[in-house]
Amino acid sequence: MIASVLYAFLGCQLFVVLFIAIHDWIPLGKLNNLAGIRAVDTKGRLLWVTALSTLPFAIGLLASLYYAARGFPMWVMTWLWISYGSGVYGMLRAWWIPYLLVPDPVRAARYQQRFAHTHAFLPTRNGIRPDTLHVCFHGVLLTLVGLLTVITFAGAKS
Repeated sequence: MIASVLYAFLGCQLFVVLFIAIHDWIPLGKLNNLAGIRAVDTKGRLLWVTALSTLPFAIGLLASLYYAARGFPMWVMTWLWISYGSGVYGMLRAWWIPYLLVPDPVRAARYQQRFAHTHAFLPTRNGIRPDTLHVCFHGVLLTLVGLLTVITFAGAKS
């Protein structure tokens, strides 16, 4: 296993955990809209969703850190594939399918409120305009899955 691949993988995992845990809670200038988020979700619901969303990725990160030097056991690889496979599915379902293929007016209205006044470089399609923060997150998530593929086939499991 090339150490740089493993370090990049762990760095991407850390980014994913931190992103999910804090992007709806701390002000990031034009990259998020806390007032819009609070208008759509109560703090209690947001806390619950944040905790549930962060947990599987945090467990994967901790297990990866623990086993990185020795090689990942099969249960860790399975956990990582299920977690990040579900993450990619969620990304496609929540953002890219309604943006590119199948309009979802309810989701579009929710996103227009949640992400109003945030920075975006893609045009609006089907009422959805992917914001820069989420596009960057999606890029990291896809990079992570690519690195996980390399790790899987390079034999970084014991």
